Amino acid sequence: MATYKKRGYKPKTKVEKQAAIEEGSTTAEVFNTLDQGASKTEAWVEKNQKYILGVVGAIAICVLGYLAYQQFIQEPKEVEAANEMFTAQQYYEQAISSPVADSLYNLALNGGEGKYGLLDIIDNYGSTSAGNRAKYYAGMAYLNLKDYQNAISYLDDYKGDDEMTGPLAKGSIGDAFVQLNQNDEALKYYEAAVGMSANGVTAPRFLLKAGITALNLGKADVALNHFKAIEENYPESPEASKAEIYVGKAEAMQ
Repeated sequence: MATYKKRGYKPKTKVEKQAAIEEGSTTAEVFNTLDQGASKTEAWVEKNQKYILGVVGAIAICVLGYLAYQQFIQEPKEVEAANEMFTAQQYYEQAISSPVADSLYNLALNGGEGKYGLLDIIDNYGSTSAGNRAKYYAGMAYLNLKDYQNAISYLDDYKGDDEMTGPLAKGSIGDAFVQLNQNDEALKYYEAAVGMSANGVTAPRFLLKAGITALNLGKADVALNHFKAIEENYPESPEASKAEIYVGKAEAMQ
């Protein structure tokens, strides 16, 4: 059993004296090991001091350079791009409900009244948020103009992670592939659009398109899963009543 030793306690027996010697020896060995480790570390630091300072300096330069780039280059470009987007976006929005939609989509793409179009904004401000949005509008404009290859190209370049435009871009690529009679590709993009967001607007819309495309490919089981997903998860959506009809067709094909 261990016994408590008061400060200043002196070992009396032979056993206690031996234990005290061993304890002191162990403690000294530990401190000696620590001293040796510290000495090696100090020696390594001294030997590699230039390298360490170089790495630290390089990191500091990178950080300062990034901050300077953001403040003096990127932020002003973001403001310029947003200003340039105003007229092009107006043309695009007017085209949606206009009887002369094609001419307005072309103005949105190529510019008018001395203002940049979407394609100019992409070329000059592609790294900005506005430049990224311009890719979405350009892709949708080309889709409406029935230029499906350009629609696919610009929509595929668009980086959209929000609830609406991201799925709409993916699903619209599916629409373009359908028009190009590439239903296998269309199905992949419709399913990708569904996977991006479970919102009640885009998800049932592209589930229905995925189901119909799967039916056209003879994939009755895949189609049935998509139609059933609408009935189960989006029973109040406009697509639900259509899905009910297609369920019967898919079951008949099995």
